[in-house]
Amino acid sequence: MVHIGKTNSLRIVKEVDFGLYLDGGEQYGEILLPLRYVPKHYTIDDDLDVFIYFDSENRIIATTDTPFAQVGEFSFLEVVDVNNTGAFMNWGLMKDLLLPYDEQTHRPEVGKSYVVYILQDETTGRPIASMKIRDFLDDESLNDFKVGQEVSLMSANKTDLGYQVIINNTHVGLLHQHEAIRTIKHGEKLQGFIQNIREDRKIDVCLHLKPSEKTDEITDLILYKLKANGGFLALHDKSDPKDIQKAFGVSKGMFKKALGALYKQKLITFEGEGIRDNCKTLRPK
Repeated sequence: MVHIGKTNSLRIVKEVDFGLYLDGGEQYGEILLPLRYVPKHYTIDDDLDVFIYFDSENRIIATTDTPFAQVGEFSFLEVVDVNNTGAFMNWGLMKDLLLPYDEQTHRPEVGKSYVVYILQDETTGRPIASMKIRDFLDDESLNDFKVGQEVSLMSANKTDLGYQVIINNTHVGLLHQHEAIRTIKHGEKLQGFIQNIREDRKIDVCLHLKPSEKTDEITDLILYKLKANGGFLALHDKSDPKDIQKAFGVSKGMFKKALGALYKQKLITFEGEGIRDNCKTLRPK
């Protein structure tokens, strides 16, 4: 079965001068993959991974280009045009994505980006965007989540408490300000963890779990916080144990052990009343 607005694996049926025809099944018949998207090496009856959508002439068409997001996903997209039909957003394909007036919560401006949900229009079958993100989030079923579970996050809104985030394209959660460590950009995608599922069914998330008493986990967290704080932390091997516990959730002994490991690897240096990142190219996990 072919899914419009998503990546499908379709069999090559035949070759023509202007591209390849792919098997769209009984519902769609043969679907054209234009010549510009045809791979260098292929064989008839091979399966190709292609994205299926509508071209400017309202024909179902295939492409090997990958959009920024597909039907059923949230994305942070830039408005490139506004006219009587609605707004049009760049989603990484030749044909821009329509954001109809009925799916707008306020009038978008050209050049600005917005968090939207991509859905298939019930009338036309075309992929469209919607600003009404709450309509596509599940606030009831939490059975799929467990504390400590790794999840994908997208920043949707800044609040007084921190950042409202979209979890796994299905739920809304809160990343508290003190857990963010750094400024999170609107629409930014992150990996995080379920920190708490509250009695009111709301979800708190964090970017890093509290480390166990494992040196490698603590060193990873130290490196992350160094990067997030411009390469310097006002903590060292002689810091107050309460300050270390508050910042890293570990004992002073484990913190000193982790610092020793980083120092031996020449990843940090001791400077004044703190430590400095000594490896500019390393990226935190």
